Amino acid sequence: MNKIVFKFGGTIMVLFLIVLLPLGYVANQIFTNFYYSQAQEEIESLSEKYAGTITSLNDEKVVNMFKNLAHLTNKEIYIIDANGKLVADSGVHIMNVSNQDLKTLSRGQPVQKKLKDSKSGMSYLGSGHPIIQSDIFKGAFFVLTSINDVQEPIDKVSDLLMLSAVGALLLALGFTLVISKKMSDPLLKMEGATRNIAKGNLDIRLNITSNDELGSLARAINDLAFETNRYRTNRKEFLANISHELRTPISYLKGYSQVLKKGLYKTEQERIQYLEIIEGESERMVRLINDLFDLSKMEEGKTDLQLSATDLIEVLETSFSKVKLDLQKKDITLKRQIDKDIPYIEADGIRLEQIFTNLLTNAVRYTEKGFINVQLWNDKNSVHVIIEDTGIGIPENDLPLIFERFHRVEKSRSRDMGGTGLGLAIVKNLVELQNGTIAVDSQLGKGTIFRLSFPIAR
Repeated sequence: MNKIVFKFGGTIMVLFLIVLLPLGYVANQIFTNFYYSQAQEEIESLSEKYAGTITSLNDEKVVNMFKNLAHLTNKEIYIIDANGKLVADSGVHIMNVSNQDLKTLSRGQPVQKKLKDSKSGMSYLGSGHPIIQSDIFKGAFFVLTSINDVQEPIDKVSDLLMLSAVGALLLALGFTLVISKKMSDPLLKMEGATRNIAKGNLDIRLNITSNDELGSLARAINDLAFETNRYRTNRKEFLANISHELRTPISYLKGYSQVLKKGLYKTEQERIQYLEIIEGESERMVRLINDLFDLSKMEEGKTDLQLSATDLIEVLETSFSKVKLDLQKKDITLKRQIDKDIPYIEADGIRLEQIFTNLLTNAVRYTEKGFINVQLWNDKNSVHVIIEDTGIGIPENDLPLIFERFHRVEKSRSRDMGGTGLGLAIVKNLVELQNGTIAVDSQLGKGTIFRLSFPIAR
């Protein structure tokens, strides 16, 4: 059995004993006090009645009557005169009725005390009441009950309480083992799952569906396994993409530089064409390296932003100018729906331009015909931008991952079109660093819509 079961079980049992032992002690004391008080009240009542009804200490018939009553009630009697001398008893030999007791009785007050038989050594609870005749103290009438007789039912009750306590303890032990195992099993499963995750088994999942903290922890472990697995998959894919992205231009650079070095070209036009290829592949490598560098700085929180009140209309116009030639080459119409008097936002103008240039470049790259529509407006707290295209769209399965750092849609086609799979990850980071939000909607074959919002500068 696992240590955690013992810890759970031990803790519950200690708590149970902390409650059970004082409760048992208190219950035993209550029963003991109850029986003793009942016995005391009974002999007090009898002694008071007997002392009030006895007519003569010298009448043998009267004394014998009380002796018979003692046998019938299972009580002992002890009658003394005003000087403390024994008048009659029911067979007990009491030795500790003191002069102080006689003084108390002579004043008309009762006496309650423990008395002892001088011969048998038995102890009794005793109650003595004074015998008053014509306002004169004649003696005292003691009624006694054996302490053993009182203790016997108390012992039986104590035994019953002990038996009940042992039964409750055994029941609690069984209950504790069941509860401890039920509570510890999910923890043991989670411990095993985390060890498997640490060893690289990221496909493991926990089937713990409770709505308490254990269920929440199990779901967190499942999420951790899923996210780690996705990260590992993306990392492998990223390394494969980067390897491909670097291998292709390097191969071009090496191949065409050797052609030029060895003079393996026929015309000057052919030489210039090879140089243009080398230049284009160099630019592609520079773009990839810059994207990697930007993303690395963002992930480390080292991106420096020069935040100031920025005119978003001006930034968009600059971005439009940068994609103007590409729009003309593909005969794509740029539509603008820009409100007037747009308030400034607090942002880094250069980084903001990088965001919109990236989104517009992507829109042009993946749109063969149709239009690109840019909308700009504001409400009370924010400025909103929509960039809509009529391009190839994004598959539904890829939408949740579109801003992931190493994710690429239609990988082979992305490489052909010059994409690295890092642009949208950079865009999302830059938007969030400037307190903005970005979301995307898309339908495959119909186009894509990016929605951005930035808080108005105060």
